[in-house]
Amino acid sequence: MNSEEKKIIVITGASSGFGSLTARGLADCGHIVYAGMRETSKRNAPQVQAAKNYSLEHDVALHAIEMDVNFQDSVDSAINKIIAKHGHIDVLIHNAGHMVVGPAEAFTPEQLAELYNINVLSTQRVNRAVLPNMRQRGEGLVIWVSSSSVKGGTPPYLGPYFAAKAGMDSLAVSYAAELARFGVETSIVVPGSFTSGTNHFLHAGHPKDQVIQSEYNEKYQGLMEQVSEKLASLAPKSIDSSLVSNEIVRIVSLPKGQRPYRVHIDPADDGSEKVSEVADRIRREFLTRIGLEDLLSPQMSK
Repeated sequence: MNSEEKKIIVITGASSGFGSLTARGLADCGHIVYAGMRETSKRNAPQVQAAKNYSLEHDVALHAIEMDVNFQDSVDSAINKIIAKHGHIDVLIHNAGHMVVGPAEAFTPEQLAELYNINVLSTQRVNRAVLPNMRQRGEGLVIWVSSSSVKGGTPPYLGPYFAAKAGMDSLAVSYAAELARFGVETSIVVPGSFTSGTNHFLHAGHPKDQVIQSEYNEKYQGLMEQVSEKLASLAPKSIDSSLVSNEIVRIVSLPKGQRPYRVHIDPADDGSEKVSEVADRIRREFLTRIGLEDLLSPQMSK
């Protein structure tokens, strides 16, 4: 890979799951990858060492970097270090997120605020740190890792998480149009339910209001186990989360102007792709009707 093809890439939430797999896949392609994660000297110290080991063993440029997306100072510090070293960032991948499980009513408003902070506000913090550089250069790619739950089948007990992902997806749609005239490209990657290869359910949060939860449990005993089993049975046994990371790697490799606006990786086929096709078509038609069709694709460099 020549220097023009090699990209400087930042990915959030890269300590495990989609993030870790994507970081390694992109590094394997010859890119310089910064895997953002928090508590690099504490809880995620083993992940930092694993990234370093992978980089040495495979002779690739994979760097773990301290980035707690819940705090602007942490985000700014990480991004400033990368730009100071390389002068720019080519690709930003919004992957950080957190799942919670339980009846929506049993979560306190403060818990929902925390969930929105991680899944939605984090993207705004990182955008405000990265986008000025991309806009000034007139090029860049922002990839948002969304969820099929935004528009597809939505089983109960996952409502707060689904709502937060919907908020992030909506923000991605708006940003796509607002960045187009700056030449910055947007791709929204929509994974379905993957019951292996990620830590979503393992690290999922739970409601603080145990009284309310117990009342729901009387009517919905075993519901999450039923949902998990059914979701697992809908997908082929050979399917794992590498499908998502491989797709992100493919998108990054495509030339500017040829990257998909939205792509689905949904083995369970919960209907999200069908609904998204309608929503995205209406978006295209509406922007065209009001004379803003140029916002449907990034401005190409002259």
